[in-house]
Amino acid sequence: MTKADLVTVIYERVGLSKKEATEIVEALFECIKNTLAEGESLKISGFGTFHVRKKGIRKGRNPKSGAEIQITPRKVVTFKPSMQFRTVAEKADS
Repeated sequence: MTKADLVTVIYERVGLSKKEATEIVEALFECIKNTLAEGESLKISGFGTFHVRKKGIRKGRNPKSGAEIQITPRKVVTFKPSMQFRTVAEKADS
């Protein structure tokens, strides 16, 4: 599913214009990005929680040469689905 698909779903279900639906989707994603960029967690009830996690310096290996390298520290976003979301996903998998 793409951002355009989300806009279409909102357009069809809510009855807003495509322009308004696009603005809503863009505003939602901008809010999510800003919240995570600030290092805060984002909890969406019934869906799940996004966490920002810090990864420290660690050793890695260049797959071509096999040489050891040091991987720089960085932040990553992780997602933990809610129990409701897991239940729906498991039913869809069956």
